[in-house]
Amino acid sequence: MEHKKTYNAKELKTPHGRLIIEGPISPEKLASYEFHEDLVAFRPPAQQHKALVEIAGLPEGRIIVARSGHMIVGYVTYLYPDPLERWSEGKMEDLIELGAIEVIPEFRGSRVGKNLLMVSMMDDAMEDYIIITTEYYWHWDLKGTGLNVWEYRKVMEKMMNAGGLTWYATDDPEISSHPANCLMARIGKRIAPESIQQFDQLRFMNRFMY
Repeated sequence: MEHKKTYNAKELKTPHGRLIIEGPISPEKLASYEFHEDLVAFRPPAQQHKALVEIAGLPEGRIIVARSGHMIVGYVTYLYPDPLERWSEGKMEDLIELGAIEVIPEFRGSRVGKNLLMVSMMDDAMEDYIIITTEYYWHWDLKGTGLNVWEYRKVMEKMMNAGGLTWYATDDPEISSHPANCLMARIGKRIAPESIQQFDQLRFMNRFMY
């Protein structure tokens, strides 16, 4: 499968200043930017910056960033699912995962997450993919936001909806382990019926095991 990536960008005015939302960006460009010290949700900032540069270099990898000047203050990643997850078991070339989305506390509530997703979907090549995201409450910044699990889940759903991702049922044990966890997906316009069928089988693998 050919992995086309068409760069898009838009300007976002926020109470804390103007941001540029852009991507997918090249590993070289990503490495040249600074990475904000408050981007700590997944790894220490320097390690996460390095990981994003590596993802940007993958054929299917896509990084969309929000930046203030040369400083990255938010990002979203897309890549093939982790080999340990059930979503990789079908080895589907047309299924990618929204793996991480993060915005520094200063810019939260300024529609940065929504705009990262909207710029992601400006690329017509996204119509060739089933895009999934697995939301686990233990990754959420409940302490920093002061929201409870259900309030945070509502915020996450609204943000994902901005990129066209909607809720899908699944019997995945990790997702099913807490009612706030969820699977969301966006099925591109050019996805073949057999790929949708394969995705449905991945969603309900336990049903097919007996």
